[in-house]
Amino acid sequence: MDTEAHVTERDRSSSPEGGAEEGSRSARFLDAPWRGPALLGAACVAFLLLFSTFVMQPFLIPSGSMQPTLEIGDRVLVNKLAYRFGSVPQRGDVVVFDGTGSFVREAPAGNPVTGPVRWAAAAVGLAEPAETDYIKRVVGVGGDRVVCCDKRGRAEVNGRPVDEEYLYPGDAPSRVPFDIVVPQGTLWVMGDHRSRSRDSRDHLGEPGGGMVPVEKVVGRADWIGWPAGRWGSLQRPDASTDVRAPGPVGSHG
Repeated sequence: MDTEAHVTERDRSSSPEGGAEEGSRSARFLDAPWRGPALLGAACVAFLLLFSTFVMQPFLIPSGSMQPTLEIGDRVLVNKLAYRFGSVPQRGDVVVFDGTGSFVREAPAGNPVTGPVRWAAAAVGLAEPAETDYIKRVVGVGGDRVVCCDKRGRAEVNGRPVDEEYLYPGDAPSRVPFDIVVPQGTLWVMGDHRSRSRDSRDHLGEPGGGMVPVEKVVGRADWIGWPAGRWGSLQRPDASTDVRAPGPVGSHG
């Protein structure tokens, strides 16, 4: 008797009435009032992440190494297409780059649970960038000889002094003397707040000598997008471009 009862119960669940009930539940889910906004929100998030990954990424400034040009908490818009079609970084450009292999030996192990969430938040400028991402100013490109400092305390590129008006007030171009030739396909980069910036100078004695490979550049910081009171473009200083080039600028060797 128990067996017959179970069979009868199964038959009811598989009857047309049971199928109609399942279809009704599916229809209610598809017609739920929140479904449209939820799908639209998901599509918007996906679009923002794709746009940030391949075109333009907000980058949260986490330190004062680029003051006064960039303040802590600024969001700059990094143009990821700036160097995609044959263009190369130029002296004076403010660039974001992956410091793995130049500023840090290897990337730290990420958390598999919180890592993707943190990446997504950083991609839209809501969280600090990855520990291996840096933002600095290009001072020398491939083939340049960069020296600091001359008798008047100025940095020289290819024998010509550079008037670095963007430096933090009171900062010297460098308190660490150096005389380097930038290998082809790499960059010599420094922060505008030289006394607070860990940059190419801090890696002179390490493999690579503090040079950043051009292929590690994520993009060029072109605009300050936030806060609203600091909106504006980041122009390449004229003094940085008015330097004799000893050879092909920024080419790969």
